[in-house]
Amino acid sequence: MSRYYRSSFGAFGPGGISPVVKTLIIISSTAFLLQIFDSIAGGATFISKFGLVPYQVTHRFYLWQLVTYIFLHGGFLHILFNMLGLWMFGTDLERLWGSRPFAKFFFICGIGGAVSKTLLNPASQQTTIGASGAILGILVAYAFLFPDRMIILYIFPIKVKWFVIGTAAFTVLSSIQDGGSTDYRVHLGGMLCALLYMKGRRVVTDLKWHYDRWHRNRLRRKFDVYYNERHRDDDQERWRRWKN
Repeated sequence: MSRYYRSSFGAFGPGGISPVVKTLIIISSTAFLLQIFDSIAGGATFISKFGLVPYQVTHRFYLWQLVTYIFLHGGFLHILFNMLGLWMFGTDLERLWGSRPFAKFFFICGIGGAVSKTLLNPASQQTTIGASGAILGILVAYAFLFPDRMIILYIFPIKVKWFVIGTAAFTVLSSIQDGGSTDYRVHLGGMLCALLYMKGRRVVTDLKWHYDRWHRNRLRRKFDVYYNERHRDDDQERWRRWKN
């Protein structure tokens, strides 16, 4: 557990920003500025090269798109809400897990969303950009760890667990439909990766706890055997001395 973890949730957000969250926001903001400059220059080469296009991944082996699409966004509101979600929910996860595990989890969800879309439609030439798959994965993990925390949905307070369940149901239904500017298959892939990761993490934690308990009991039994044998030898020695 990270040494600077705190469980309090402020009136708005988790307070200060954590290192990896800060780095991800800086990278995404820089990429967004490069998109703007590329658009002003009259081209769209930046998005076409670094956005996720399944056809280019499967036929031209543009494998970097599975990662780089995460840091591109379609507009100011798109990047604003994604970075806001990253800060609000990712900060506490990084404080709890530590920077390296949190960064690994972020990319597992983001890349998992990209792989999900690519496998489902490998010939698609639709371009997908945005960190939404990774952010929704973070939200799933947050619901596992802090299910009863309250957030404000528009003006209504709601527990995180119910918000995530509703978001998951909406994502599943939306991913069935084709078309639209939002690719919910990427969102669904990110959420599924987070679900599998958290379930696996819980299984590993339980196995480790059972192993530690078994190991402690084994050491205790060995100590009891040694202790009993030592005292039996001492008793026998005292008995011999008394007889002599």
